[in-house]
Amino acid sequence: MQASPRLLSRSGVGRRGVIAAILALAILGVVIHLVSANRPEKGRGREAVVPVLAGTVGQKDLPVQLLAIGKAEAYATVSIKIRVTGELTQVHFREGQEVKKGDLLFTIDPRPCQVALDEAQARLERDTALLAKAEKDAERYAELVKGDYVSADRYEQARSSADALRATVAADKAQVDSARLQLGYCYIRSPITGRTGSLLIKQGSMIKANEDTGMMDIAQIQPIYVSFSVPEQNLPAIKEYMAQRPLKVEASPPEVTQPLEEGTLTFIDNQVNRQTGTILLKGTFANTDKRLWPGQFVNVVLTLTTRANATVVPAQAIQVGQQGQFVYVIKPDFTVEPRPVVISTTLDGEAVVEKGLTPGERVVTDGQLRLMPGAKVEIKDGLLNGQEKRT
Repeated sequence: MQASPRLLSRSGVGRRGVIAAILALAILGVVIHLVSANRPEKGRGREAVVPVLAGTVGQKDLPVQLLAIGKAEAYATVSIKIRVTGELTQVHFREGQEVKKGDLLFTIDPRPCQVALDEAQARLERDTALLAKAEKDAERYAELVKGDYVSADRYEQARSSADALRATVAADKAQVDSARLQLGYCYIRSPITGRTGSLLIKQGSMIKANEDTGMMDIAQIQPIYVSFSVPEQNLPAIKEYMAQRPLKVEASPPEVTQPLEEGTLTFIDNQVNRQTGTILLKGTFANTDKRLWPGQFVNVVLTLTTRANATVVPAQAIQVGQQGQFVYVIKPDFTVEPRPVVISTTLDGEAVVEKGLTPGERVVTDGQLRLMPGAKVEIKDGLLNGQEKRT
């Protein structure tokens, strides 16, 4: 185990030879590296170029909007209840049918009410006849009492009888009106124009007057409400713009990209919901084609105003770095520079730029991952969200 050190120490010349060999190898490696680094390779005859897609910074009028999730509500809902007791003899509509105001819906057996009306009219006719005789008697006694042919008491009695019968006739008329009203309740008509719901009581059933459960509901869906809530911080702006002009509200189901209906903001709640920090709003829609349905959830867009000459850029050009948002701007020599930007909002694939860009400048919209400051780019053929194409 101790032979090797002694063998190596026999000659100083051996040690110097080993060291010289090591240094020679190191120098040779450096030379080879330098030669390789400067040797031209195939495809490296010019500076590397990064292919990208580009868009142009534009300027146009943009709406200032609030987005929310809302729910369609019937403009009016009426529960049909019975005001007389009897048998439901006929139903004049189908469930889910559209009905107009005044259309006949139900018929309750009218015979008991008709009998009561006939009886009241008979009493009225009888008492009317008695009243006519009593008035003539009172007139005759009035002449006789002047000549002392009858006593004053007899005259007063005749006049009192006429007055009493006059009151009786008035009561009879009221009874006739009441009986006629009860007979009218046997024919139930629609109080509004709308769509009928599920029928809860079937034909032939015996029903009682003023039951808690209605026979069915009618919902008015033309026009129709859409209710939605927005953060209370937006309330001052909503009130300001609403005082100037009617505010447009658009609604569409979640799976539909384009708004189906346009309406007008017609309601602002009288208090803020303290639990959610939101204010309830309602828009009124004509709903001409009945594409909005009560209870349906919809996407709502409330347009407050229009911002003139806003600077916009394709949203896919916006990048996020350690210092915030930025874009790669393509300079005239087709090199890029990162530039910080301030974005206020994004709408329909376009970002509204508050600061950092000038209309007409070109920005990179695809291929940013391969870029660095000063990189050379080539704008490839392609059209993406209105981006320009160039080779």
